[in-house]
Amino acid sequence: MNPTTTTVLDPLEIARQLAHQFAQTAAERDRQGGNPKAERDLIRRSGLLSLSIPTEYGGQGATWPTIFKTVQILAQADSSLAHVYAFHHLLIATVQLFAQPAQYQHWLQQTVQQQLFWGNALNPLDRRTTVTPVADSEYLFQGDKSFCSGSVDSDLLLCSGYDATGRLLIAVIPSTRSGVHFLGDWHNMGQRQTDSGTTHFEQVRVHQHELLLNPGPLSTPYASLRPLIAQLIFVHLFLGVAEGAFETAIQSVQGQKAWSKSRVEQAVDDPFIQRHCAEFYLQLESVRLLADKAVQSVQQAWRIGPELTAEQRGEVAVAIATAKIASTNTSLYITEQMFQVMGARATTAQLNLDRFWRNVRTQTLHDPVDYKYQELGEWVLTGKVPDPSFYS
Repeated sequence: MNPTTTTVLDPLEIARQLAHQFAQTAAERDRQGGNPKAERDLIRRSGLLSLSIPTEYGGQGATWPTIFKTVQILAQADSSLAHVYAFHHLLIATVQLFAQPAQYQHWLQQTVQQQLFWGNALNPLDRRTTVTPVADSEYLFQGDKSFCSGSVDSDLLLCSGYDATGRLLIAVIPSTRSGVHFLGDWHNMGQRQTDSGTTHFEQVRVHQHELLLNPGPLSTPYASLRPLIAQLIFVHLFLGVAEGAFETAIQSVQGQKAWSKSRVEQAVDDPFIQRHCAEFYLQLESVRLLADKAVQSVQQAWRIGPELTAEQRGEVAVAIATAKIASTNTSLYITEQMFQVMGARATTAQLNLDRFWRNVRTQTLHDPVDYKYQELGEWVLTGKVPDPSFYS
């Protein structure tokens, strides 16, 4: 793939090629953890980082169905890389939703021209980063921010902090700005190469023109699409991992002998294995249909733009909550039950197949699925759509 490519003729095929490459080393890299620099550079050179950027800024202007499909394909092989790649596009959407073209035009053009990778240091629940004005157009960010997925090896950083009045301020700054330190302390059991550790801001200077103030975070129904896009990213991560686990299970039984008490010779002919695989397939098909419906609702809302109403936004939230619940349950089920199909040999540490479960178990805890059930149940019973927040 040409490093200078900014137009991807077939992004889904490019994603498949990347997924094939990532799959070769996914198990070993999961064991190592740390930053997957070489694989991130492959994504940079692929041209996929410009996929969501509008054509007027040099990007490809792809639709959300195409963008989410590339995330799903990558997640089948490596959910850590799919995660940071998806968040890159989430952050590009964030500036388009929280700011005006005159402000974000330069960032997007720069991203296309230099294959910039965006990193995340937003986490609005972590209030340890404070923002203090030091001049009419300059602020200091001070403190720590946790769960900063994709921050290490990023080029631009979306960061946030709270001022003395409790107002959340979000900014876009170069990741190399003086005072920005990535602590490299992400040592969790799953998503081990997302670099989702702590970012420390030591008197980091942020300029007024780098703050996303107009319209600002979650200020309108349209701006409030941002958390819904994030939730839909998780849907496609979970779906992709479940598909990857399913395919692994299917391939593992090809040519394998059936259990000694079975009345058939081959594992593929065993009725219990057939039943498990049928159940996996049914659950995956259900999630695919719900995910497609949710993606179409986001695409329609995106096209409506700033005229989007609160009720229209709420309908999108319901569709995504439904898909989020289904994808959570299905991914956890398949990644655990796949061993019922593959048998004891599949538990060898060399294969590292528990990474499928560890990855979705880690990522599904991002925000409690119980509250998605609550939002959906309230809508079913009363017709009330979910209130906008950074998690709904």
